[in-house]
Amino acid sequence: MNYTSELGKLSEERAAKFLCEIGYKILGRNYSNQFGELDIIALDESVANLPELVIVEVRCRTLGKIQAPLDTVGTQKLRKLIRTARALIEEIGWENCWRFDVIGITLKKQMTIREMLDEKNLDLEIEHVKDVTSGMNIFS
Repeated sequence: MNYTSELGKLSEERAAKFLCEIGYKILGRNYSNQFGELDIIALDESVANLPELVIVEVRCRTLGKIQAPLDTVGTQKLRKLIRTARALIEEIGWENCWRFDVIGITLKKQMTIREMLDEKNLDLEIEHVKDVTSGMNIFS
């Protein structure tokens, strides 16, 4: 596995851990269908009376890169996520609310894979944006 793939895998693991820490229940990871892939599928039971299904896109960058992690999720990516998520929703028969969250992970310094595996030396920043499509008019 190359550095980028390993970084993506470790970032998704760290994002899942973060989501569990704030009370989300992880239902699945790396779900894929003919439209694309969803990094994390979770349940947020803290909203209203009904649990909300949350599709989470995880992005990671090293500090100093041109774009911050959250800035790398544009309209085209959102359209693809929406198509993929709609197929999932139909497949599982979900009838309650659902939304998209994005987790951006910024590594404060360039690290080797070995250094990233050592959580006590992991220097990173996590940004969590809930409901990134709220108020947007995105057609898929």
